[in-house]
Amino acid sequence: QVQLVESGGGLVQPGGSLRLSCAASTTIFSRSAVGWYRQAPGKQRELVARITTGGDTDYADSVKGRFTISRDTTKNTVYLQMSSLKPEDTAVYYCTAFLTFGNWGQGTQVTVSS
Repeated sequence: QVQLVESGGGLVQPGGSLRLSCAASTTIFSRSAVGWYRQAPGKQRELVARITTGGDTDYADSVKGRFTISRDTTKNTVYLQMSSLKPEDTAVYYCTAFLTFGNWGQGTQVTVSS
């Protein structure tokens, strides 16, 4: 089973930036679209951004223009660059490869607060 490890979260002030990383134990990201999801307390997990094997991307309306998803297949890693962060971005962030959807890492906590 593919192991996914998310990292890069933390506490940041509103308007700040963070870069999340998702590292896979195999080359799954070369063969599969990948999504970043988030789950805030008391809410359902939601798709934030995704990237196809061809490099096409799309985003939730709530993060368009602020978040950028990218990947480095040589490092088996997908990134989520987050800028202009808002308190409502506070959540645990997860990644998953759509070929193995439902296989999650442990997530990384992002807290946006002054």
